[in-house]
Amino acid sequence: MDFSGYDNHQLNKAFHLQVDDIHKIYIEDVGNPEGIPVIFLHGGPGGGINEKSRSFFHPNSFHTILFDQRGVGKSEPFLCLENNTVLDSVADIEKIREYYGFESWIVFGGSYGSTLALAYAIHHPERVRSLILRGIFLGRKADIDWLYNGGAAQFFPEEFARFKNYIPEAEQNDLVDAYYKLMLKSDISRAEACKRWSDWETAVSTLLPKEIDYAAEVTDGELSLGLMEAHYFANRMFWYEDNYLLNRADRLGKIPMHIFHGRYDINCRPVGAYELQQACPHAKLHFVEASGHSSFETAMHEALVNQMDELW
Repeated sequence: MDFSGYDNHQLNKAFHLQVDDIHKIYIEDVGNPEGIPVIFLHGGPGGGINEKSRSFFHPNSFHTILFDQRGVGKSEPFLCLENNTVLDSVADIEKIREYYGFESWIVFGGSYGSTLALAYAIHHPERVRSLILRGIFLGRKADIDWLYNGGAAQFFPEEFARFKNYIPEAEQNDLVDAYYKLMLKSDISRAEACKRWSDWETAVSTLLPKEIDYAAEVTDGELSLGLMEAHYFANRMFWYEDNYLLNRADRLGKIPMHIFHGRYDINCRPVGAYELQQACPHAKLHFVEASGHSSFETAMHEALVNQMDELW
């Protein structure tokens, strides 16, 4: 397929929207204002948006809305943990929709963005034209433990040892909690812990490993990724039950859904995508070969763009 033109996104406007007494979220509006409305939900939590996030949507066909979630990127205040949960972000998405006056829209989310997309669709099914999901993360204890307490370590033992051994041996039984405590201790310990956390996640995010500069200074993106993920995961996603999403899958039955998952995704287990499809039999599951977790690997990116093209 010819992808020329997909990077030619005119930024219609960028602004902050006050969503509660504390948070102002940063929003970007791109594409055709008369096109099909779609909202892009970034991963993490804590990942943020960038220009590459626009590349899934043809600018002539879609009116694309992207935003940095609470405490992330250009949203204010940066790294704020207060009033920062999945359901707070669900409320933010609905505020954005109301701001634009869209009756419904396509919801596109990957990794934690798939978690947030499912949560939004469960609470506002009538507002979702279709769900396009990638790299499914269901937010269960088993999903978190896989990545931070030994499962993914079977594939990347050296990188996991570096992540694990940063924590004193006596505290290694719960690495998420141990890292979270370090991040809350001081700015210095936060920066060091977030760098280690982000390095580990980078190591398992692509089919072919990336070269990681372990000596580099921590970036704002690494700070937000580490802190927000630890905040959510140490608090079990702020849900009062472990299988929150699949327990409510019956609310998704009328929403067209496409699920894309890398066959060799070490970050988020492929079985999660399969279990979601089993709970939503109407959904179409696409395992993308020669792909890991990242949405920007060639096969995955092409599959997602092709799917979006079928919607207009």
